[in-house]
Amino acid sequence: MAVDSVLSSPLGPPACEKDAKALRFIEEMTRNADVVQEKVLAEILTRNGQTEYLQRFKLGGFTDRLTFKSEIPVITYEDLQPEIQRIANGDRSHILSAHPISEFLTSSGTSAGERKLMPTIKEELDRRQLLYSLLMPVMNLYVPGLDKGKGLYFLFVKSETKTPGGLLARPVLTSYYKSDHFKTRPYDPYNVYTSPNEAILCPDSFQSMYAQMLCGLYEREQVLRVGAVFASGLLRAIRFLNLNWKQLTHDIRTGSLNPRVTDPLVRECT
Repeated sequence: MAVDSVLSSPLGPPACEKDAKALRFIEEMTRNADVVQEKVLAEILTRNGQTEYLQRFKLGGFTDRLTFKSEIPVITYEDLQPEIQRIANGDRSHILSAHPISEFLTSSGTSAGERKLMPTIKEELDRRQLLYSLLMPVMNLYVPGLDKGKGLYFLFVKSETKTPGGLLARPVLTSYYKSDHFKTRPYDPYNVYTSPNEAILCPDSFQSMYAQMLCGLYEREQVLRVGAVFASGLLRAIRFLNLNWKQLTHDIRTGSLNPRVTDPLVRECT
């Protein structure tokens, strides 16, 4: 069956079968969003019915939305902080999730000055990967040529810590970039980067930016897209180029590498 006939959608015709599959999924999930959300809630309640938190309300094996809304209170992060702290300290019992907590995702800390810890499970990384995979098929409907050339995207990891119980605590993008989902990702023409993984994963912000900028400038004739996850990251890159263009051009012209880049993995891949 032809690609343009497998999808009847107001979004428009997909560019290929892979895009068609992604767009079909979006249509299926959003056409009856209320039904889908109720089903997902029921699955969550069924899976986690024996957790300490839900058992606290003594509602048996309820899975319907009306019972959930009427009996489970709306809470804040502070209400769950004692349970989160127990997990952070090493308690591995089923407190909030029937699945083992694999790590903590951290908030930016910009609103209250202190990063919040959000427990997560390995399965959640699969859902994040699925979400990321839906972006380009939609964009490709409106911006042609996204599968051509390379993208100079400035991607960075941030610092991570360990809780007293030994679980990692790090921002969501750092968690993703350090996962096998990213490091061993299959070839995708929509996401061909000039930045080597080693440069993206370098924890030193100067070395990471320098290597990514250098590789992007060196492959400039293939670069058709420039971007960053946050607008502030792109502004940082422009400012960095303004401050370091002389050294960058010297390195490209001479085939050398700034001695300030000392990370052996970054030096090897740059």
